[in-house]
Amino acid sequence: MLSDTVDAVIGVDTHRDTHSASLVNAVGGELAVITITANTAGYRQLLAWAHTHTPGEKIVWAVEGSRSHGAGLVRHLRAENCQVVEANRPKRARGGAGKSDPLDARRAARETLGSTRHAVVRADGPREAARILLSTREGAVQAKTAAINQLKALICCAPDELRQRLRTKTNPVLIQACLALRPSAATDVEHHARLRALQRLARRIRDLTTEITAADKELLALARTYIGKLLEETGIGVITAIQAWISWSEKGRFRSEAAFASLAGASPIPASSGLTTRHRLNRYGDRDLNQALHHITITRERCHPPTRDYINRRTAEGKTRKEIRRCLKRYLARQIFKILENNPPTQLDTT
Repeated sequence: MLSDTVDAVIGVDTHRDTHSASLVNAVGGELAVITITANTAGYRQLLAWAHTHTPGEKIVWAVEGSRSHGAGLVRHLRAENCQVVEANRPKRARGGAGKSDPLDARRAARETLGSTRHAVVRADGPREAARILLSTREGAVQAKTAAINQLKALICCAPDELRQRLRTKTNPVLIQACLALRPSAATDVEHHARLRALQRLARRIRDLTTEITAADKELLALARTYIGKLLEETGIGVITAIQAWISWSEKGRFRSEAAFASLAGASPIPASSGLTTRHRLNRYGDRDLNQALHHITITRERCHPPTRDYINRRTAEGKTRKEIRRCLKRYLARQIFKILENNPPTQLDTT
């Protein structure tokens, strides 16, 4: 346990405007508590407070929300060469124990002190750049899909002449046609509003398409630079490779490829009964990573001869399609993990 190797743990409960910290010694006794403002001056105050009250040099900081409200503090602590781990969200206090930010900080410190494994705070740099780009791209894709659905709904209940003119067009041609719509002075108020709405939606879709294309180019450049080995594998494209990289994060985060498979929701879950021995799909873990594995699997089922041979063999053994796909995802998780562990992207970072 951490209590055997450190002098103290500082738990930090982070919020938008303030952070509360609790310093506990190796046996869990609280030595000091402080609340600071969530800015550079507050971070300096926190470090000075820690230097004043800590009973030794071996200190671990357990910070909640290291990728949200605690991101600024984590960067400041790392710049000062402090050891930082991700604090799990404290368990809900039992009745009568109370609830406050300092109490949450103390619970975080004590739970970290008593645990045997700790989540690594994810590093900034290329991996974080990829996460930001992928997140904004997904937002743009969702907004584009919503805009297309809204545009087609307007066309569905448009006057016959307009509906017949637009309903059979492919999306790119439809967008151009809607951009060219111009209401005349004789158009009634409802039709005028519909034409203007179609035009605005088409403009929005065009702009979102441009945004998605730009993000794709940036993601491709990152993927080629840092995870080119993944792109060499059959069925792994830019988006799925980036998602695998983001979920894997960095070398050393996972104790084994089995732990990575568990995160991916690709680890087998026993579902046996009586004389029947089988395993089922794992519906937990990182669903974005699981979705990436699913897309890769679907692609390989179509165009990867070894995968097709494996499917035929397992089908002959009586396995269902879901069971076979689970096995394929498990193999993929192992393959991706080994590639990333043996070719860590951080080695290529020269920034």
